[in-house]
Amino acid sequence: MAERVVVNIENYVASVTLNRADKHNAVDVAMFEALVETGEALAKDRSLRAVVLHGAGESFCAGIDVSVFAGQGIGASDAGNLQPRENSPANFYQSAAYVWRELPVPVIAALHGVVFGAGAQIALAADIRYATADAQLSIMEIKWGLIPDMSISTTLPQLMPMDKAAELAWTGKVLSGIEASELGLITEVKEDPLAAAQALAQTIAGKSPDAVRAIKKLFQAAWKTDAASLLRMEAELQMKIMMSPNQMEAAKANGEKRAPDFGDAVI
Repeated sequence: MAERVVVNIENYVASVTLNRADKHNAVDVAMFEALVETGEALAKDRSLRAVVLHGAGESFCAGIDVSVFAGQGIGASDAGNLQPRENSPANFYQSAAYVWRELPVPVIAALHGVVFGAGAQIALAADIRYATADAQLSIMEIKWGLIPDMSISTTLPQLMPMDKAAELAWTGKVLSGIEASELGLITEVKEDPLAAAQALAQTIAGKSPDAVRAIKKLFQAAWKTDAASLLRMEAELQMKIMMSPNQMEAAKANGEKRAPDFGDAVI
């Protein structure tokens, strides 16, 4: 099996590549593990000054791999991974995104192709996001009858008003890079997001590492709500919904390419 995440460090900047191009970098259990392990390892590197996060191939990340829904990953027996990790308010699955917020150095995401569901939440956890004009971004979990629960409650409120965020989450609307930029989800549209991210990372790497780390810590404190409570709420709500009749109907209908037939709500 190819490495799910590839890291190259040069001139104090880590280039982190989601490396599952044949699947548009869809996140399976192995990718979850690789993202968390990579973030944790980089956090310990005192020489690191910036991170560029991007996807191999045609897309940044297409979201959760359907294998996770098919019994390979999350379920009732997975309770341990749904508890906060040691020294973090985030559980294992949330940490695939939240670990980039926890990194003490700036994280710049370069987005192209599809940035759906889990991919959008990973991107939102970066400090800066550059995207192509024709990138496609969506908070897509509603398609599967689920809520977005990979730390989005700690990132989205800093970027846009609740009504606009709710509209996106309730509809699963797909935004272009330009539309996402107008809503504040993207920092800036770039013709070559990866080159722009690398250039910014090198500029940051030339500044005082102590000041750079202190600015990230200061700004996160200034804009942040209670992350631990929000992350716990995400996990608790998702567990109430997951594998419920309506969630299973959403997934089944989506796979069968038909309109879902939902019953009464369970929460």
